[in-house]
Amino acid sequence: MKDGFIKVAAVTPQVRVADVAYHVQQIEEAMEQSAKAGAMITVFPELCLTGYSCHDLFYQRTLLQQAKSGLLSLAKKTENLVGIYFVGLPWEWQGKLYNVAAALHGGKVLGLVPKTYLPTYAEFYEGRQFTRGMQQVVMANLPGQKEAIPFGTNQLFACREIPELVIASELCEDLWTPCPPSGAHCMHGATVIANLSASDEVTGKNAYRRSLVANTSARLYCAYLYASAGEGESTQDVVYSGHNLLAENGSILAESELFATGMITTEIDVYAIASKRHMMSTYESKPDDTYYVSEFSLPQVETPLTRFIDKAPFVPSDEATLRKRCEEILDIQSIGLKKRLAHTGAKTAVIGISGGLDSTLALLVMVRAFDMLQLARTGIIAVTMPGFGTTDRTYQNAVSMIESLGVTFREVSIKKAVQVHFQDIGQDEHCHDVTYENGQARERTQILMDIANKEGGMVIGTGDMSELALGWATYNGDHMSMYGVNASVPKTLVRYLVRYYAMYLADEKLSKVLYDVLDTPVSPELLPPKHGVIAQKTEELVGPYELHDFFLYHLMRYGSEPTKIFRMAKYAFAGEYDDATILKWMHTFYRRFFMQQFKRSCLPDGPKVGTVSLSPRGDLRMPSDACANLWLEQIASLE
Repeated sequence: MKDGFIKVAAVTPQVRVADVAYHVQQIEEAMEQSAKAGAMITVFPELCLTGYSCHDLFYQRTLLQQAKSGLLSLAKKTENLVGIYFVGLPWEWQGKLYNVAAALHGGKVLGLVPKTYLPTYAEFYEGRQFTRGMQQVVMANLPGQKEAIPFGTNQLFACREIPELVIASELCEDLWTPCPPSGAHCMHGATVIANLSASDEVTGKNAYRRSLVANTSARLYCAYLYASAGEGESTQDVVYSGHNLLAENGSILAESELFATGMITTEIDVYAIASKRHMMSTYESKPDDTYYVSEFSLPQVETPLTRFIDKAPFVPSDEATLRKRCEEILDIQSIGLKKRLAHTGAKTAVIGISGGLDSTLALLVMVRAFDMLQLARTGIIAVTMPGFGTTDRTYQNAVSMIESLGVTFREVSIKKAVQVHFQDIGQDEHCHDVTYENGQARERTQILMDIANKEGGMVIGTGDMSELALGWATYNGDHMSMYGVNASVPKTLVRYLVRYYAMYLADEKLSKVLYDVLDTPVSPELLPPKHGVIAQKTEELVGPYELHDFFLYHLMRYGSEPTKIFRMAKYAFAGEYDDATILKWMHTFYRRFFMQQFKRSCLPDGPKVGTVSLSPRGDLRMPSDACANLWLEQIASLE
């Protein structure tokens, strides 16, 4: 429960059609198992107390009465169990039968939610036995329970301890319709949808079902818990696979194997769900008195995390997906630059090439943009500007890359100009302080800007999003350009984009250079090398970019607190970084993120490529003088 993580479960028990006592036993055992696993929400299949495939046996009073008795028994079972449980049964009310989901908690039935859409086509005949559920909530009675039970589709089950945890239910076919009840439920506050289902299996249906559940959770910004009937249901005409799915915000977090019984579990993040809704201005909220809200309580315990927490959230873990993503990003970057070149009428573009990752990626993007415009690559002026920290390795990589790509090569040493500048301002050349470093960076920017003016072109920026987050750029130096193609690409993704180009798009000579660039330590090369080797390694100074990108993603994507990000980082980077190291660099991240906003407030234009961006004109409208104390104090409390 801590940090918004809620353990959830979907269960497919064994079925013996119409054997209520057997089902009660199976469900009770599963309830105990789910409680032992720490699940706070457990969902069972549609009509699981009787079996879905009873068909006309639902007309039998014996079956209906046994189902009610079984429900009462299961409700009493929850007196000694933590959590809320959803089970399915046929329910008789005012002379009609309804297919309902019953919410059980604290020894009683909290509510009965009838199915809205009854399939009566192809192999389905529900309209023969059941009546469409009404939206308006009425009160129904269950012999053996003192309190009347809310009965109707417009119901919510709200957790007292966690306001962000609000559950609603729909049943099977409800999900497959043009306007599922879950849409209204979520607009009225539900963050979790429990779907009790009995979906039969035909070829290809599981893939469609999976996409439907994932897309629904994405569209509604919710968690979707889908439990389906399986083995033991009648195979007279169809087969049931027990395909269970647990999804959140478009991602399938857990999935059962087809044709298997048992339980799947994971943790949903209701804080993340709430955060996404806060950010989406088009996500309408419609609180009103048409919904009946039942409250329930859950203990405040820390939920051990078993869900996958990606240590590289900006980088797809699947190689095929990553390859596709890299191509898309390169296209976005290139088309953005193409538009800017076409709009300005520029036939020339200027870039500083250091032999590092960022300038390499930017140059590759420029080549694609020029090719798209059918402009000669010689219009790209790639400038190497050796300084006090330039090493032979990076210089040679830069020159080789320029030659391989067929762009115009220029070399302008900055040493003499910087030395004169140091004399003018009284800077000791042997004092390797921030002035020593930034003086070189600003000289390089001046050279690029002046060449662009001279050639009637524009300067293309190379800085990436991770550097922008940390403010790791010289103000009015490499911080500035006329169009920044890497501005929303995090450092961890820059590496994969260059690797992709080396693997699939480059010839042998260029590929060899790109792989060596990938193996070179990240460095601004502003301090003299030691024995010809890079002395200034960025990640030793500001911390590992993989950590900073992790912090950045969860801060910007979900507005997560430092305590929560730290907890997730411990899981994601277990065995790689200890707690002290994570906290050290987290403190650095937050301190610099707040302190360096003034640099981001005046960024040049550049294309957004992913869900996270730091553009002051788009995704991040943050005051440059905001105080970081709340966040830093939280980090300090963890040390």
